[in-house]
Amino acid sequence: MVFEYQNVTSKQSSNRVLYRHVLALNPSPFTSTAWMGAFPPTGLEYIAASMKNLVGKVTLIDMRFEVEYCDLNKLNDFIRNEIDLLCISIAWRSGFNEICEFVNMLPQGITTVVGGYKATEEVDNIFERCPNVNLIVRGEGEEIIRQIVTGVPYAEIAGLSYRENGKIIHNKNAVLPDIAKLSFPDRSLRRCTYEWLQNGVKLMPHTFDTILTSRGCPFKCKFCTFSLNPLGQKREYTERPLESVIEELKTITADLIMIADDNFFTNPKRAEKLCDMIIESGMKKIFVVQTRIDVARHPSLLEKASRAGIRILLLGIESPHDWILDLIDKGFDQRQIRESLEVLRKYPFYLHAYFIYGNIGETAEEMVYIGRFAKEIGLDSISFQKLRIEKFSPLKEIVENTPGYHYDEVGGPVYSDKLDLKALKRIRNRIRSEFYDFAQLRWILKKAMSLGLLSKTDIMRLIFNVPRLLFAIVRRGIKNRASRLAEETSKLTKLGSASN
Repeated sequence: MVFEYQNVTSKQSSNRVLYRHVLALNPSPFTSTAWMGAFPPTGLEYIAASMKNLVGKVTLIDMRFEVEYCDLNKLNDFIRNEIDLLCISIAWRSGFNEICEFVNMLPQGITTVVGGYKATEEVDNIFERCPNVNLIVRGEGEEIIRQIVTGVPYAEIAGLSYRENGKIIHNKNAVLPDIAKLSFPDRSLRRCTYEWLQNGVKLMPHTFDTILTSRGCPFKCKFCTFSLNPLGQKREYTERPLESVIEELKTITADLIMIADDNFFTNPKRAEKLCDMIIESGMKKIFVVQTRIDVARHPSLLEKASRAGIRILLLGIESPHDWILDLIDKGFDQRQIRESLEVLRKYPFYLHAYFIYGNIGETAEEMVYIGRFAKEIGLDSISFQKLRIEKFSPLKEIVENTPGYHYDEVGGPVYSDKLDLKALKRIRNRIRSEFYDFAQLRWILKKAMSLGLLSKTDIMRLIFNVPRLLFAIVRRGIKNRASRLAEETSKLTKLGSASN
């Protein structure tokens, strides 16, 4: 049964609140609790802040950390007794099927809004799978949610999809909001502290938070769709007023803050001014920033960044091979990478880099070289992932027109006739073993200690908990394999029933 909503046909009056109690829910106990899992759900927090003064009350629940609400009976009782608008974030591909099943177990008959990056990609799929979902916000939702809670008729809200008389209505896309006018997250709504936990083990002594000082990216790397939303809209690089950034920083109690801009140093003069303001404020925080290697051309900026507390640089390098860097329009070559890393190693930064393997035409040995190259240029740690094709990626057409290359779904990995997914998995393991040997792991701990990221006590606690971590990882692997086997068995059963 599909539950229809009652469409509001008149705007909210100045003395009338349409929604008494709104629940902003991050339903992600199903996803990984790795590094990024230590940070708050920033997108959902922006939504909560945008409507806080327009409704009676907003409650924010993050199921990753609020274990009591993983009890479905307790959560459903709370929703039935308290909530008249339910806002659910579906941001990532990880755990998507489990989240859809979870949404279906929530109380029906309550107006339910879904939003987030993955929700925008899967609008029709979610409506089909989740009959209790009434509304889906497509793209950046701050202005859209304000219109919903103030009673603007659904038909007039750009960027909204909704049910009406048994049909799904998709309004035109919304114009991207001006970030200078958005309310930043209200941390008083939080009910938990954000820490890096892995299978119940605290991996770092810090508390974590996130801040955005800008949105969008001016670069046009072919593999990248971060500057596009799932609707294909280009989010041009736009900046928040620095005074607003400092005001928000003063509300943050966490000691490790990730500045989640696509590239913090896009505007070097602005970044330097913000570093000056942080230094002048006397703020003592550890900052993590994403950047390109181009920042190595600005030594005075790097010096101020280190004084301001920036300790971890996340570098998008992508490949050690010039022909691949040229193919994806990265804007630099291997020589420039080496020269930049020679500069960056002179400063007190922890250097983590991202690479992509499985590029079109890339051989197995070229992929494996990523690990050796990363050591040659002195990186502290690396992440590497298979090439993936998003809906609006410029590489999508190239893959589709290259004989022998395939992908099974949008957002899924690319593979070839010569190197299938199993072969790519073996290559991934070879890259890892090329880089993460005992000497590198020892260096990581030494570097983390020198930068104040870990103490000797923290390291001893980690070593003590290694057996527990390994046991949990093995157990999770067995559970995941059993889950996949059950899913495949179910598919085969359904196929067999259909054929009979």
